Amino acid sequence: MRWWSQLSLRGRLVLLGTSGLVVGLAIAGLAMATAMTYSFRGTLDRSADSTATEISNLLVEGDRLPEPLPAPAGQVVQVLDAQHRVVAGDRNADRLVPLLHDDELTVAMSGTRVTVSGDRALQPDRLRVTARKVSDDRIVLVAVPLGDYQRSQALLRTSLWVTYPVLVVVLVAIAWRVVGAALAPVDRLRSGAERITGAATDERLPVPPSSDEIQRLAVTLNHMLDRLAQSRARQRSFIADAAHELRSPLASMRIQVEVAQKLGDWATAGDDLLVDLDRLQRLVDDLLLLARADASDGRPGAREPVELPTLLSNFARKYDTVTVEPGESLWVEADPDELHRIVLNLVDNGVRHARSGVVLAAVADGDDVLVTVTDDGAGIPAALRERVFDRFARLDDGRARDAGGTGLGLAIVRELVRRHGGTVKLVDGRPGTRAEVRLPRLVDSVM
Repeated sequence: MRWWSQLSLRGRLVLLGTSGLVVGLAIAGLAMATAMTYSFRGTLDRSADSTATEISNLLVEGDRLPEPLPAPAGQVVQVLDAQHRVVAGDRNADRLVPLLHDDELTVAMSGTRVTVSGDRALQPDRLRVTARKVSDDRIVLVAVPLGDYQRSQALLRTSLWVTYPVLVVVLVAIAWRVVGAALAPVDRLRSGAERITGAATDERLPVPPSSDEIQRLAVTLNHMLDRLAQSRARQRSFIADAAHELRSPLASMRIQVEVAQKLGDWATAGDDLLVDLDRLQRLVDDLLLLARADASDGRPGAREPVELPTLLSNFARKYDTVTVEPGESLWVEADPDELHRIVLNLVDNGVRHARSGVVLAAVADGDDVLVTVTDDGAGIPAALRERVFDRFARLDDGRARDAGGTGLGLAIVRELVRRHGGTVKLVDGRPGTRAEVRLPRLVDSVM
């Protein structure tokens, strides 16, 4: 099937589309030729039977037959006796030699039409002979010439042999044009795809006006290009922000080393370097965590039952300004490290912006567990509560007051919560801000 693989898509579609029509036309032509053959032959046989009936009636009604016997033009009629001798005939019949020999007459008497040469009746065309026994001593023979029938058959065959190839060529040409017109939008899509490069983010594929599969394909591909463009933009922004964040501690460390070289105060420089290294380490860890989360494509890690009140109480013991509201024992199925990171980022964010303290709580809400982290700080305007979840997105006052934050904390929280099938949002804490994390509740857990 190498030839099939070498055909173009247009050629394959034309071949598949026309093959059925070609076969159908061939079957239709054969059926028409067969039907016309039986129709012509039936007309001749009915004409011969009609003449044989008329002659038989004359034999039954009277002893004497008219001379010559009445017969339609072109037909040959003979009446034979018991010894197969000609006793009567029409004007075209031989009065001495029967149309059929004895063996042929036996076959004809069984109901089979016998075809003989026209020479037996001085006819140019072959004859189709019908025999009918009227009485024990009378047999009627009616011969019909086959010239018109054979010429009609020849004309029909010639017409089919001439028109069929022409019709096939016409069908292939029409199919070629129609398939070409149908594939033209696909070719325009291909040309448009060739023009799109990684640098051209605003180039899109042409969308055909017709409401068909190709139009829907073009729309889907354009949506895919939009998503890719947004992904490239986020990636470029992420790389730029990461480079900017990494440059700050590196520049500070360089300055401190240069000052220490000139002043020789390596003890003070070492303490400052450790602070910057801690900040750099946190930034690298956050970047690595987000990279792993993106590479996992939302696939969950190892899960196990985790009791939220115990987890929140551990944070309250580490921070003097963090308190936990009492509540019932609630469980979720989660990655313990990732769940710890979620609460840690929210608590760190709340502690940095709180005036006096942060309150943690976990309550049941239907099939979910609602974990809240509420601070009493200045709060976040409603228009900015969604933007702070972007990577490296920090508010201006947050940058001024931030004690070493990387701007990735809330982005990490959203990504990890999403991996656990939950949601996170910021609402008004009255005063301050309340972070609400909703996770699927583990009800049927035996501890």
